[in-house]
Amino acid sequence: MWQGQIKTPIDAMDKFEKLKSKEKFVEDSKLFYPGIGDEKLKPILTSKIDLAIEDFQKVSQLNNPTDKDYQNAIKKGLERFSEIYLDIDTENRERICAYFEELMDIIGLESSDGLLNDFMYDFDPAPNQ
Repeated sequence: MWQGQIKTPIDAMDKFEKLKSKEKFVEDSKLFYPGIGDEKLKPILTSKIDLAIEDFQKVSQLNNPTDKDYQNAIKKGLERFSEIYLDIDTENRERICAYFEELMDIIGLESSDGLLNDFMYDFDPAPNQ
């Protein structure tokens, strides 16, 4: 295995599907997350997380996926939030990052290469196109 290559775990697809089917943005005391405050945002945020899960599924089906492939999927997924970024409060941004961390854990990705940190604290709501 060369540097950066990630071997997709056998149970990754099952874990992706389980995460996708789970209700999102509900209270989670382990994460100290109170649940979404604005119910109108819940289906929008859920849809964007589900698309990110699909992105990870596609990458995991590549012959030799690399950490860079997954980091590109994270970048693409986070950019989906750009048009509503200012409507997302800190708790929900933290929860979004936690969903991406769950995805990273499923495939064993060590680092988002700063993408989650940038999203959390330093996001440019107008990504470069």
